[in-house]
Amino acid sequence: MPMTTSSSDQGATGAAKFVTSTVGNTVGGLARTVGGITGAAGRGIGETLTGATGSLGRPVGDGLANAATGVENGTRKVAQGVEDAGEWKSGARRF
Repeated sequence: MPMTTSSSDQGATGAAKFVTSTVGNTVGGLARTVGGITGAAGRGIGETLTGATGSLGRPVGDGLANAATGVENGTRKVAQGVEDAGEWKSGARRF
């Protein structure tokens, strides 16, 4: 099957789309990685704190774990937005 290219993907516009897509995917991937690391580390520290202090430290440990998960989820949404912008998508919502 022949591959067709729309006229909007040629010339300067096509080059701009390639560059922004590459940058968007790179920045989005890095943001997603940092968010994942932050989320995992925060949950680990929260669970360690809860385990070490028992029920006394549970509210702080659970709060830290929940906050880290929130950061991870927020970063994931920002990363998706950056990737969508890099692909010149408008109003795209994928949750």
